[in-house]
Amino acid sequence: MEGIETLAMACSDSTCNFKPIKLHRRPLGPEDVEIDIKFCGVCHTDLHTAANHVAGVQDPTQYPCVPGHEIAGVCVRVGDFVSKVKVGDKVGVGYLVDSCHRCKHCKHNNEQKCKKRTDTFNGKIHSKRAATYPTKRNTLGGYSNKMVVHEHFVISIPESMPLEYAGPLMCAGVTTYTPLKKYGVKSGSKVGIIGLGGLGVLGIKLASALGAEVTAISRSNRKREKALGFGADNFLASSDSEAMRNSAKSLDIVLNTIPAAHDWTVYQRLLRKGGKQILIGVHAGYAGAMMANRVKDVSVKSAFIGGVENTQEVVNLCAKNEIYPQIELIPVQQLNSAFSALDSSNDSGKRYVLDLESLKEDILDNYNASPANLGPNETSLNYISVAKQMFRILFFY
Repeated sequence: MEGIETLAMACSDSTCNFKPIKLHRRPLGPEDVEIDIKFCGVCHTDLHTAANHVAGVQDPTQYPCVPGHEIAGVCVRVGDFVSKVKVGDKVGVGYLVDSCHRCKHCKHNNEQKCKKRTDTFNGKIHSKRAATYPTKRNTLGGYSNKMVVHEHFVISIPESMPLEYAGPLMCAGVTTYTPLKKYGVKSGSKVGIIGLGGLGVLGIKLASALGAEVTAISRSNRKREKALGFGADNFLASSDSEAMRNSAKSLDIVLNTIPAAHDWTVYQRLLRKGGKQILIGVHAGYAGAMMANRVKDVSVKSAFIGGVENTQEVVNLCAKNEIYPQIELIPVQQLNSAFSALDSSNDSGKRYVLDLESLKEDILDNYNASPANLGPNETSLNYISVAKQMFRILFFY
């Protein structure tokens, strides 16, 4: 059977100079869904992987690399055994396109913890459910016109939700929602959100929707009005030592969304007895917390996306409450510029979303965009740094 031809935005190395290419998706299988992708969010994880930032702790990125795991589009074809969606439905795909379906994590709807999970891009193939075409290469993500995915990993997007807002909910949304749900955030809970990028803004909105009193935390007072406008009840400038002292032992949960290495310990003093700081941004502290919690239960946690069930829950919750991310819709010609903005910390609080209607065949031969301007890798992701962070957490927190 012939593969399904599509266009995609790909980079050939860690400089993240994206250009349009042709590629193929696998032929439609009996349990597969073919999606015409309309929009795809641009995430910090896309940057970390495409720029090979995580090579210090996992396999290097395989090039050409086509990122994208915040996918929103329309179902255009289904396999004979598909029952979850039908042609014409609004659908999406998040971080995962496969898992084993047999382990304890899969059975408890935590597919993201499965040892044989396959990520939506640069993921290793463990079964035919995630096969690429041609075979023997890692997965290619949603910066493209089409995708073929097993129905289990398809997310239904409510008709009321504009498609351009849906993609970030399947990454930033579920990444912040999952720990809020896990640690029982409800009316009366006191939640701190550190960082006011795309993750932090959605964290504020979701914690508020769950009934929590939300304190937005940023380095200075510069973002106070913006944070309060997003729904935060309080604002705390972490550079204000007196304000930090006065806020000691005031929060049940702190979601730390900062995506670069930093001193996360200064926020521990904000926690009440039994409180948790959950690291979400990718850096050595995040990886150290992940390893430390495999040894014992500590107050510093890490959160990594969520399973299919939680992803569908957060999309439904956002549709019901009209919770939408702050987005900037961009054509593919501005993708390199978006990567430059992400790399410089994305202080705007918005999520960049690719409008894939702009990815047309006529740009293949005359594409002209300036390369991304990336700084040094600031994640500190290497085995020594991660080990130091892990032992620090184990012995002190």
